[in-house]
Amino acid sequence: MLKGKNAVVTGASRGIGRAIAIAFAKNGANVVINYRSNDELAESLVQEIESYGVKAIKVKGDISNYNEAENLINTAISEFKSIDILVNNAGITKDGLFMRMKEEDFDSVINTNLKGTFNTSKAIISHMLKARCGRIINISSVVGVIGNSGQANYAASKAAVIGLTKSLAKEVGSRGITVNAIAPGFIESDMTESLSDKVKEAMMNNIPLKSFGKCEDVSNLALFLASNMASYITGQVVHVDGGMVM
Repeated sequence: MLKGKNAVVTGASRGIGRAIAIAFAKNGANVVINYRSNDELAESLVQEIESYGVKAIKVKGDISNYNEAENLINTAISEFKSIDILVNNAGITKDGLFMRMKEEDFDSVINTNLKGTFNTSKAIISHMLKARCGRIINISSVVGVIGNSGQANYAASKAAVIGLTKSLAKEVGSRGITVNAIAPGFIESDMTESLSDKVKEAMMNNIPLKSFGKCEDVSNLALFLASNMASYITGQVVHVDGGMVM
């Protein structure tokens, strides 16, 4: 599906990002993995990707900083000459009730989840415009669609990612570039492991399929959106949530 394509995946060392990077590699893409801190996990992912007969490099950096995001893209282009796919997956949570939420907790979530998506997209868009093709896939969340108590910062950032997705899709569509968002629901990952059984049970009651999603459920959709099969799809927000939000 992606043979000969080159992809950048942010926040790729674990969870959904890791699953997407592996899915791309299994389907023929060379992958640049971005991560912020865990060198060991990043290196193990590079080795796994290369076991599928494609190339991989890791670039450490905090994409909430524009210079580091630009370095990620420049390094990727220097290594692979072109980048066909950008997956903006890097994200953090710092949950808390709104009245007790610290300003720095709001800012840090916005800076990583929203500004990070802006930074990498900004850094790569001129290259895609010159090539007159490209795929940008932004990882949002159902929380960005319906909101969630105790996650005002996270919900705001993910809702804004949807607005960014639709706006950019309108700007660059005439150049053959598609921009779409994926809105995962409850996906089993490091980010959800810390939730209490009571919270998990309450969430399960709101899921018609009566099961939690897996990272591969998201990576399967990302693979489709990155492929030529999705060439006429842009500006969309696709939920992967077992029917939680309809």
